[in-house]
Amino acid sequence: MNFQPTTLQERISSLDILRGVSLLGILLVNMFAFYLPMPHILDLTNWFTDAKDIIWHQTLDIYVQSSFYPLFSMLFGYGLTMQFLKAQQTGTNFYKFGPKRLAILLCIGLLHAFFIWWGDILTTYAFCGFFLLLFIRFSGGWLLTFGLVINSFMHLFLIALFVLMGVANSEIENLAVDITTIKNAITAYGTGNWMDAFLQRLVDLSVQMSPEMWIAAIMTILPYMLIGAAAAKWRLLERAKELKVFWMIIAISFVAVGLFIKSAPYIFTRTYLLDYLKVYIGGPILSIGYIAIIVCLCYLPFALKLLKPLAKAGRMSLTLYIMQSIICTVMFYNFGFGLYGKVDVQMGTIIAIGIFFIQIVFAELWFTKFKQGPLELLVKKLTYKKISSEN
Repeated sequence: MNFQPTTLQERISSLDILRGVSLLGILLVNMFAFYLPMPHILDLTNWFTDAKDIIWHQTLDIYVQSSFYPLFSMLFGYGLTMQFLKAQQTGTNFYKFGPKRLAILLCIGLLHAFFIWWGDILTTYAFCGFFLLLFIRFSGGWLLTFGLVINSFMHLFLIALFVLMGVANSEIENLAVDITTIKNAITAYGTGNWMDAFLQRLVDLSVQMSPEMWIAAIMTILPYMLIGAAAAKWRLLERAKELKVFWMIIAISFVAVGLFIKSAPYIFTRTYLLDYLKVYIGGPILSIGYIAIIVCLCYLPFALKLLKPLAKAGRMSLTLYIMQSIICTVMFYNFGFGLYGKVDVQMGTIIAIGIFFIQIVFAELWFTKFKQGPLELLVKKLTYKKISSEN
């Protein structure tokens, strides 16, 4: 039997819509890193001093921060597992193209990280994707178990560490920062040329891609991928209509619990434990709640029609993700329009929404002429070359 990548008729609308929503959420979070000297700011909460900036940051922190990379990780696991299941149905050896596709994404991510923007996430997803391949043959129950166990191990270790150090219920103090490193980043991106930005990008990458970050990815992003893979084995999106009650319960309960946990440091005293729970427990719980809300909205024909532009953006999520970095570096860095450090949180949020709106229009226009995004087509050609002829 011939193996072909997913056709337009086979696509799941809710999955594409979720990818489109994720693009906006990721951009809203990434925007801080485009115009501020990150990753050298250790605590954004204490970085802002203006009341308006504090309010806008807190809003993004509760509703967006730490909730969209888990969402996109689950979608990544879901999509990769769908390919695995389709290969099984067609009698194709998934391992002829699965690792190859991940290697291609890894290469694109590295090019993105070194030559466009240091905050690339594709390399991390591809890296964790290779580990996912070791588990992907297991049933949904086992995949969910592996994901929860791996993630829980990190939680138990770090929370126990907080308790042993006696800081779990201690209020978070202002963390010391390296002023020189921050000034260097501001100078390189804010007033330097392309080469200055490139050299600073290498410094930022040494933090972004440190050994600790790779270990953290295995403990966080990989488990989310495993959860997404489990959902794909159970076909939770494909069976959404027959699982209406399940998805509505998930939407209400997970959004409520997620928002409460993420709001806790602002409602109560901001302690180390509450701040940790906000990021690593509340964030993923809320992301599942967001998934459930979108799935529930897709039950409604008029809502599905309204969300169709998001689905088109989701169909070319790789292209639009890279495009976001290109637009933002040109907009903020000195070799472009030089807005680095010159916008507040509100303006940064408005810019992010504006960029995403333009991307939705771009996707609409693109799909009037083409069936796939340019980078998606490139990955497809490099991945599936000769696969059909060999089966």
